[in-house]
Amino acid sequence: MIDFSNGSVFKLNPCDPQDIAPAVAPLLVPGEQFAATFKGVRDFVVFTDKRLIAVNVQGITGKKRDFTSLPYSKVQAFSIETAGTFDLDAELDLWFSGLGKVRLEFKGNADIRQLGQMIATFVL
Repeated sequence: MIDFSNGSVFKLNPCDPQDIAPAVAPLLVPGEQFAATFKGVRDFVVFTDKRLIAVNVQGITGKKRDFTSLPYSKVQAFSIETAGTFDLDAELDLWFSGLGKVRLEFKGNADIRQLGQMIATFVL
């Protein structure tokens, strides 16, 4: 499982879903749709209409990957922090039942408010 306490792994930028669809599509259940996709240097995160899928690309070649599926039904609370003048990163904290806090950090060009609204739609 991904070590979510190390937020530096997740400095994410919005990306085209088509760039990561081949890696994640086999994991989706029938009817599950992409809602938002973000990519770091190697790792990426997919928000679907049912869950969050975090992918940790491992090894030199990147062929080994850890897929962590976090269903919205297990979210107990969430928080967003917008980017500021000097702190250009935005953050999303999600508290999952049985797992604890998951923090994802986004570059300033990510629309964290829209992401928060999307999470609220799926959780509430």
